[in-house]
Amino acid sequence: MSRKASDNVEYTLRSLSNLMGEKRRRQADGSAGLGAAAGERSLIAAESCSSLNSAASGGELERAARRQFQQDETPGFVYVVSVFSALGGFLFGYDTGVVSGALLLLKRELNLDALWQELLVSSTVGAAALSALAGGVLNGLCGRRPCILLASGLFTAGSGVLAAARDKETLLAGRVVVGLGIGVASMTVPVYIAEVAPPHLRGRLVTINTLFITGGQFFASVVDGIFSYLAKDGWRYMLGLSAVPAVIQFLGFLFLPESPRWLIQKGQTQRARRILSQMRGNQAIDEEYDSIKNNIEEEEKEVGAAGPVICRMLTYPPTRRALIVGCGLQMFQQLSGINTVMYYSATILQMSGVEDDRLAIWLAALTAFINFIFTLVGVWLVERMGRRKLTLGSLTGTAVALIILASGFLLSAQVSPRITLNPTDPSHQNSTCTKYSYCNGCMLDPDCGLCYKLNKSSVVESSCIPVDKHSTMKAAWGRCSNESIFKKEDLFWAYNFCPTPYSWTALLGLILYLVFFAPGMGPMPWTVNSEIYPLWARSTGNACSSGVNWVFNVLVSLTFLHTAEYLTYYGAFFLYAGFAALGLVFIYGCLPETKGKKLEEIESLFENRLCTCGMSDSDEGRYIEYIRVKGSNYHLSDNDASDVE
Repeated sequence: MSRKASDNVEYTLRSLSNLMGEKRRRQADGSAGLGAAAGERSLIAAESCSSLNSAASGGELERAARRQFQQDETPGFVYVVSVFSALGGFLFGYDTGVVSGALLLLKRELNLDALWQELLVSSTVGAAALSALAGGVLNGLCGRRPCILLASGLFTAGSGVLAAARDKETLLAGRVVVGLGIGVASMTVPVYIAEVAPPHLRGRLVTINTLFITGGQFFASVVDGIFSYLAKDGWRYMLGLSAVPAVIQFLGFLFLPESPRWLIQKGQTQRARRILSQMRGNQAIDEEYDSIKNNIEEEEKEVGAAGPVICRMLTYPPTRRALIVGCGLQMFQQLSGINTVMYYSATILQMSGVEDDRLAIWLAALTAFINFIFTLVGVWLVERMGRRKLTLGSLTGTAVALIILASGFLLSAQVSPRITLNPTDPSHQNSTCTKYSYCNGCMLDPDCGLCYKLNKSSVVESSCIPVDKHSTMKAAWGRCSNESIFKKEDLFWAYNFCPTPYSWTALLGLILYLVFFAPGMGPMPWTVNSEIYPLWARSTGNACSSGVNWVFNVLVSLTFLHTAEYLTYYGAFFLYAGFAALGLVFIYGCLPETKGKKLEEIESLFENRLCTCGMSDSDEGRYIEYIRVKGSNYHLSDNDASDVE
């Protein structure tokens, strides 16, 4: 501790001691001749209101001095460890975001239908769901560091398979391997960062993981845009480049330490103290070390050998409530449609009427950049607004943005071009395409596309024609069946979208969605889940919540294209807006504020009934001081000094 900081703290302590001693002497003189009981009571007479406020102020000064000293002395090693850990988040973001642009090239080169597109997206998140659940067991047995090394190895292996793939089956296998790495990283990295971070930086450092996720998604979209100009095999570079940060993380973690909390839990106390000293620099670690150790010992006494951790979590009310809140946050994050937006952003823009593949990919890159920038805003806000307020504001804006996005698609459907030509199928086969009178119906049928001409901005000579079985880029027969010829004749082919002047509404909706979602609902489910479980349940709790995230991720990503087909595009986004509104009600009632609390203190927030957990913020910022008088405890507060005579 520096002499200047030490002098400031000692001065504050002496001032507080002198203040209270002077007050007691003055009150003792004033009460001379009275009875012993009255003498004792005079220590806290009603006249003491102003001095209590001064004492509270002195306590605030002391805590502020200590907090400032801690902030100034936080060693850079904590940031190094957090950045190398968050590379797992970068890989998570890259491998989930890169598929948005790669799909546009893959469906053309490998003739992928809607089902195969959904499989290539959802296979990754399905594998991630399974490995996230297994990751809880691995974290408890092997520690956080080996799990991060395992995730890096899986990322590297999966990237190699994807880059070398010759068919869609090999692509599917590579996406599964990458998904296994994503699942392990998604539940390990936030826990590791939370356990090595000082309490006053924990929320910000855990949120850095989400910042790296969105940074990975943005970087992936830029890579998509650059390699979309290659005539062939551009997707190989897109999918294979994630091996580079994976190797960097693997090499870095060969030299980085294990979590001190996990080491204490496993009895390796000397090693844990050494690592904790590295993480805290010149700060005293005795109080934090004793707090962790005592917490572990108390938990071991309580749970003993009472069966599997998940069973103990479900039978112990505070951890059961924490698990419901943690899993609920992850569920509503996915049901509000974030990974539909991220995985299918280029496809959504094409659905809205953006015809050129490269333009759709670069516009998707713009949305990914917005996501990254506003995640930075979340990093800045998390310790200022707190988790609860930030999450509530974020989800409210997300629901509004989804309504705007849905309304844009509804507006486009209302002005959908009319089909004016109905040519006869030369093979005389029955086709559902001939029954549509408007482009909107033709677009929603996966077997049909629109062949048309443009007269200035108006669609003319339009016909709904069956799509070619081998390529969605041309019709099965008729004017638009030969791609090189119909472009020379000023004909256009639209598959999966209608030409419309309102395509900008989809871009606006996507941007607004990410502006609101990125600061709060993006990072907060991961941040909150890294904090709300006691140590004995932390790995399992994070594994369960990550598993829920990935299960609903699979559900949404595997059904989006078919949901849009059956409910229409605007119907799908209205559905997600409804889920976001339900999530808002859940979070308002159930999510407590964890800002500034030690990990060992947060368990007490879930001692009340579930629906009252979120209402327990009324005491935030209230300073309580206990004074013992003859065995009785009186509590005095800086905003309620009249509670005690």
